[in-house]
Amino acid sequence: MSDALSPRAEQLLKHLLRTGTATIEELLAVAGSSAPSIRRDLARLENRGLIRRTHGGATLVEPLLYEPFRFDSSFLAREQRFAAEKRRIGLAGAELVQANETIGLTAGTTTTYVGRSLRHRDNLKVITNAINIGMELCNQPGIRTYLTGGVVPWTWSFSLTGNAALTYLNDVYMDRLFVSITGLDAERGVTQLEPEEALVYRKMLKQSKQVIVVTDSSKLGRVGPAFLCPLSDIHILITDTGASPEALAPLQKQGIKVILA
Repeated sequence: MSDALSPRAEQLLKHLLRTGTATIEELLAVAGSSAPSIRRDLARLENRGLIRRTHGGATLVEPLLYEPFRFDSSFLAREQRFAAEKRRIGLAGAELVQANETIGLTAGTTTTYVGRSLRHRDNLKVITNAINIGMELCNQPGIRTYLTGGVVPWTWSFSLTGNAALTYLNDVYMDRLFVSITGLDAERGVTQLEPEEALVYRKMLKQSKQVIVVTDSSKLGRVGPAFLCPLSDIHILITDTGASPEALAPLQKQGIKVILA
């Protein structure tokens, strides 16, 4: 059986990437095909490790390869906060990615969802400073994954920082960079929680042709303690439909393209 997915199988997967779970009846409505055909597609997606078939339907596989964190309430809380919004944002970000591109993903829960939405794709290179994203992509045949190296500077972080990460980034260039953030404010720009992380992200920005901020709408108007970049460095913002026109207007005035997912 070939690793390549049929257009119908990709359609089913995109629906699951958007919803997380679906019944056979829902998938039939999406694909407009027969139940046996849908089940064959689901079997292929399951063989790729992308979904898990359930009684009467299917659910998206959202890998949790880091077993020590499986039952950690702090980690799970960060993963699950605004999960539906992040899932849609991740899929919208992945839709921008073209074959044969080199993609950057900073550490963060929203960029993790972008990475998960790319797992079925072919002919991509991914550069990331996120240990968990590297783990989630490393078993996909169509993606070559590069980790920056570096140190993990604080507890419960999968983010690599420090001189090793900065040195690695000197020698690579990316077509698109997806950035998770702590805050985005019309006056104070884009901010992060940790200065060490902001330094690495800033270097990734400089090495990328296009910079895409991916964030749920709760981060709009907020200011984190570590400055990352001015709004002029951002090309696209992908956020959820909960973002108010008042919050988006000053960003659009700065020339940022806004995509609502």
